[in-house]
Formats: sequence, structure tokens, C-alpha cells
Amino acid sequence: MFARIALVLVLAAGATQAAAQEHAQPAPQAAGQGPVVDPHSANPAEAAHGRAAEVMDPSHAQGGAGHGAEAEHGEEGVDFLHHILDAREIELPGTAIHLPAAGTYKVGEFHLFGMPVPVDLTPTKHLVFLVIAGLLTMLVLLYGGARAGGAERGLARGRRYNMVEAMVLFLRNEVVKPNIGHGYDKYAPFIITLFFFILFNNLLGLLPYGSTATANISVTAGLAILAFVVTEVGGMRALGPRGYLGTIFFVPKGMHPVAAWTMAIALAPVELLGKITKPISLAIRLMANMTAGHIVLLALISLIFVFGSFVLAAAPVLMATAIFFLEIFVGFLQAFIFAMLTSVFIGLMQHAH
Repeated sequence: MFARIALVLVLAAGATQAAAQEHAQPAPQAAGQGPVVDPHSANPAEAAHGRAAEVMDPSHAQGGAGHGAEAEHGEEGVDFLHHILDAREIELPGTAIHLPAAGTYKVGEFHLFGMPVPVDLTPTKHLVFLVIAGLLTMLVLLYGGARAGGAERGLARGRRYNMVEAMVLFLRNEVVKPNIGHGYDKYAPFIITLFFFILFNNLLGLLPYGSTATANISVTAGLAILAFVVTEVGGMRALGPRGYLGTIFFVPKGMHPVAAWTMAIALAPVELLGKITKPISLAIRLMANMTAGHIVLLALISLIFVFGSFVLAAAPVLMATAIFFLEIFVGFLQAFIFAMLTSVFIGLMQHAH
């Protein structure tokens, strides 16, 4: 990640330097205008003559303002965040689908720490792609389940089923079972569904006119909170109320009761902080990796326009192609890491001592 951030900073510095050099070049003098006079000139008569010319010919000052506006307009660059952040429209080739305005389907609000938090169900671009990813997840897993039932009756399964089966069995046998241990079968469907849902969200952003919903901290925070609830509720059911409290107030065996409870109470905030930091790390890791990859990809493509030469286009295109394939790998990797760490957290809670 540090290498990606460093590359983005280098590219941003190069683009800023190119814009500064272009801005430093003197603008050509327009026809019909007098010589440009420095108001701080050492010659008072020349400065006064220049001010008088501006008073007699207002278009001279207006022309200067127009050139300033053109210069300001010319310094606009590529907006990276436009392709990453959420929006109220879905871009399509030659057109765009405009979604309802914010607050159209507002159902109420609640107060959090004294601040009003609206409950707005108005769809956005990321929400639309979340729905698409959910439908793809249901289609793949339900199709795999149907083909598995047909295989039990002696029907041919097909190559597509074999691919889905290989991924599901790998997640169950190599991720869920070793990390959770006894009782892993209850959590295998959740972990596998979580993996495919995150995977489809990661890959949809690599399609033309697509969007990566997992680059939104709200989306990753929702997934992390869901994993946190499953982990904690599963721990309560497996350990019981007394055993679950033991994960917060840890009382070492063999110590004097007074010393043991004193240490348990002193370390309780640390234990609670450890529970909170786990979902936070899940959310930030997934969001940061998906955002950084897209920024690097857009930065490499923008080099063609920064240098303004199609002769140099081959190098950015080759680098962007390599980053694109790396992004496909990162999409699989981040979905796998999220599923694996969720399994680890569930296993630690299930077998806490």
C-alpha cells in the first residue's frame, strides 16, 4: 500500500509541476491591446499612463479578466474521486441514468450523540451495484446448490459447477474448518456467502462504467459490523453469559482473588478496545486497498493527457494493463482476507478460555 501511495504522490507532483510550468509561460498578447504595464513599475509616468488607459478603455481590463478565467479553466485536471465516490447517477455509453435526489425516500431520523442522523433509503450508484453483486452471489450459489443436488441423482455437473465447487470446498476445508474448528459447519455458509459477495463487488468496479461499492467506507463498515455481530452472538451462544464475560474480564488462574480481579478490571478496557478494533481493521483494510488500486489505475491513464503526447501513450497503457491484472488479483485477495479474518475472529471467540 505504501508503494501505491508513493506512486500516486509522484504522479501528482509531476502533474502539478507540468501545470506550474505551463502557467509560468507568458500569455500571448491579444490583438488590439496595448502593452501590459506593471503597476509597480519604477517609472511613475508609465504606471499612470497604464492606469489611464484602463479607465478610458474598460474592455482592456475585461479582456484581462477573461484571460484569467481561461487560465483558471485550463488548470482543471482529472477528477479521480469522481470515478470512486458514490453518486446520484449511473454512467452509460453516451448517456446516464439519473437516480432520485437525496431525501426522496427519507423515512425518518434518529439522534446519535446529539446529532440528527437521517434514515434515507434513496438509492445511489453504490447501492445499485450492491444489489447487482447480491443477485450475482445468489445466482452462483443457488446454481451450485442445484447442480450439486443433480449430481447426487447421477446427473452431469458441468465445468462451471466444478469451478464453483472447487472454490466452495477450498473455503470450507482450508479457511473455515481450520480456523473455527468444532462447529464450523454452522458458519461455513455465512463465510462463503461473504466471500462471494465481496468478490463480486470488487470485480464490478473493474468493468467499463462499473463502480466499486467496497471502496465506500460505509459499505465496508456495514460488512464489518455484520461480521462483528455474528462473532459476538456466536460467542455468547457457545460460551454462555459467564463465559462471554470472561472474554472481557479475564481472571488468571492461580493468582490471589484480589490481585486477579484488580488486573481483570484494569484490563477490561483493553479487552473491549480489542473487540472494537477488529471490525474497524476489516473495514479500513478493504476500503483502502480497493480505493488505492483505482487511484493508481486512473493516475497512470491520466499521464497520457498530462504530457499531451500519444507517442508516450504506450508506457502508461502497458503499466495500466499490468495494474489492471493486479487489481483482479487484489479483488480475489481482499475477499479472501476478509473471509479468513472473520473465520479467525469467530474461532477465537468460540474457543476462548
